[in-house]
Amino acid sequence: MTTTPPLVLAAAVAVASAVPVLGWALLARPSGAVLRTRQNLTRDLDLGVVVAPPSGSAIGRAVVRALTPAGTVARLDRLAGTAGRPAAWPLPRLVAAKLVLPAIAAGLGVLVAAARPTLLIWLTVAVVTAVAHVVPELLLYSRGQERRQAINAELADTLDQMTIAVEAGLGFESAMARAAKNGTGPLAEELLRTLQDIAVGQPRRDAYLALAGRTGAPDLARFIRAVVQADAYGVSIADVLRTQAQEMRLKRRQRAEEKAMQIPVKVIFPLILCILPTLFIVLLGPAVLGIVAAFSD
Repeated sequence: MTTTPPLVLAAAVAVASAVPVLGWALLARPSGAVLRTRQNLTRDLDLGVVVAPPSGSAIGRAVVRALTPAGTVARLDRLAGTAGRPAAWPLPRLVAAKLVLPAIAAGLGVLVAAARPTLLIWLTVAVVTAVAHVVPELLLYSRGQERRQAINAELADTLDQMTIAVEAGLGFESAMARAAKNGTGPLAEELLRTLQDIAVGQPRRDAYLALAGRTGAPDLARFIRAVVQADAYGVSIADVLRTQAQEMRLKRRQRAEEKAMQIPVKVIFPLILCILPTLFIVLLGPAVLGIVAAFSD
């Protein structure tokens, strides 16, 4: 009668305990009371924004407090805010993924390493487990970078629309609402959320600064600071919008030129590693074969 090795048994226990937590992370839904409260708060706000479900329930918060350090939770929350807080990725689900994915990777890795216990396999298991632990943060960071680039690309056109609306006689918030209604990207979503914050009673300055901190886009943060200073010192908002729109168009052109200048440098490595060896083989291969045949005779 054979006995089960302790490592295989530990791996099986890790996988078996991680699967229920993974199922909870994928199937957990917010409570009905929270949804009803959120709907009551936004009932009369016709801002065209879909309110995302709250991030988790009491069980999720208990899991977060018990199994994850506060610094990790704060970092995930900051990354989720930069990524736009996707409805499919609430904070408890992200925390559960950081706990479940390494457990599954480690369990399966131990099962594989138990069959062939070599140093290379154990190092591979350790690397895969570490990568599985940071996968949620990498996904959020990538999503946040894409969203920040989209905001920077849309900012100049949005400011042009707001400038036209303000010069036509609308107020700044009305112009912001019109630009957000006409837009479809992440910048329009953030403007709608800012208008919603102002509508529920948040001070304008705090709502504008929250917009800058939430997105993490430097160009948008510069524009927000200009708007806050114009509001504090009584500067014409139309002049501020016109100046900022020109500056954003200039920055967008400079970024395009910078990317164009980086293309030759990025092409060098594929050229050296992939294209030139193939050309040398095709061009010099027959000559080398002929030389070898001549000397061998």
